[in-house]
Amino acid sequence: MVARSLDGKVALVTGGASGIGLATARRLLRAGARVVVVDVQPPPGDADVTFVHADVAEPREWPRIVDEAGGGVDVAHLNAGVTTGSNTLDDLTDEQYRRILRVNVDGVVFGARAVVPAMRARGGGAIVATASLAGLIAFSPDPIYTLTKHAVVGFVRATAPVLQADGITVNAVCPGLVDTPLLGAEAKTALDAAGFALIDPDAIAAAVEQCMTGDATGQAYVCQAGREPTPYRFSGVPGPASHQRPPAALADPNVL
Repeated sequence: MVARSLDGKVALVTGGASGIGLATARRLLRAGARVVVVDVQPPPGDADVTFVHADVAEPREWPRIVDEAGGGVDVAHLNAGVTTGSNTLDDLTDEQYRRILRVNVDGVVFGARAVVPAMRARGGGAIVATASLAGLIAFSPDPIYTLTKHAVVGFVRATAPVLQADGITVNAVCPGLVDTPLLGAEAKTALDAAGFALIDPDAIAAAVEQCMTGDATGQAYVCQAGREPTPYRFSGVPGPASHQRPPAALADPNVL
């Protein structure tokens, strides 16, 4: 594998004002990229980035986002995300449900739809979406968050073969518990007291950079404290009992 250089590239990071997004923005700056942060709040003043104030869940915002990035995007980290903070369906409000679907799913889909033409025009690129271990396991503390992250993983895996012809890779990073504001002070205190090792946001940013500079595509990288990012191995599902093969257009290597 020949690593692609990010020097001089235009990198777009959603949710880049804090947490994983901010760590990614800073790492990409160190790699020589021109970084465009998209968020509803500005990043810290020491971050030498172009800031675009926008709601990534609004499709009409995306043409402006790409324009303010200079019209060309080489790599994109679609990272913005929220939680419901609840495992009780009885208490789930319509507003909570609509909000998390908008940010966690719409923000990824609309973002990818907007940056793909810009990348195609530049001969290729890389998209990385922030999913979660909750996109690979049944994370009962927040079932709706889990739903959205499973959606992100499925979207990445399904779009990768389509975008490969355009020289565009698309991957997901799936972190465990990361030391970010999204975790919340109460949960962090409890985890610290239990001796649970939280992941440094820069470790996830390193995984994002690895995805952007490598040639792998369609992968969901498990990111755990003290471990190298590892592609998750999806097992195949049983095929039909009949010996008939499905049409080529429907064939899937993950079906046994």
